[in-house]
Amino acid sequence: MPRTGRRHRLILYTYMLNRWWKFSLGIGVILLVLAGAMRLLSLRLPQYQYLTESDQTLGALGGAGGYAVLLSVFLFSIAKSAYVQPFATHLRLSTPFLRMNISYRRIHQASSVEMKHLFPISSYMGWRWRLVRPLAAQTAIVLEMRGWPLPHWVLNLFLSPFFFPDKTSRLALLVPKWMDFSMELEGFRSNWLDSRHEPGNNPQSALLASLSTFKK
Repeated sequence: MPRTGRRHRLILYTYMLNRWWKFSLGIGVILLVLAGAMRLLSLRLPQYQYLTESDQTLGALGGAGGYAVLLSVFLFSIAKSAYVQPFATHLRLSTPFLRMNISYRRIHQASSVEMKHLFPISSYMGWRWRLVRPLAAQTAIVLEMRGWPLPHWVLNLFLSPFFFPDKTSRLALLVPKWMDFSMELEGFRSNWLDSRHEPGNNPQSALLASLSTFKK
């Protein structure tokens, strides 16, 4: 079996950033159009003194609009860069701002659960309801772990609340092909578990082997 698996894109991360870059682009375009319109009016209608005295305001609007557009370009460029990838001894979760290795020793169980059961739509309102509704029918792989690899407050800074079904050490991973990811993860994890039970990895077996060699 290869030492590394495939990279499986995190749908939820892409979904969240797609919403943010579109929102940021819209704000940027509005601010730039507003700044341009005010500047044009100040040139066409110089008799209105209040328009010509707002150069700093126009500069601030244009700067904020340009920053928002650049931010949207950046968010668009990294929207599909978050992934999970199985390795021989651990599962890697990587985003542009966080890279975390989850040891197979820490993973107690991996199961498949539909998002609507993890995050019931009826318990959300407003923008949260609109956010979770398109994902409700999709299936996530939920890792039940023996504690978090990093402090929970650190993970909350970099991951959406919809990665965490509850306050226990469970992590919901939504990927495009959840069955492929599940089989690959279980394959790597099973190989790791088998390697721990090989005679060569057993300290007692190693001791007996050394004693038999010594007697010879």
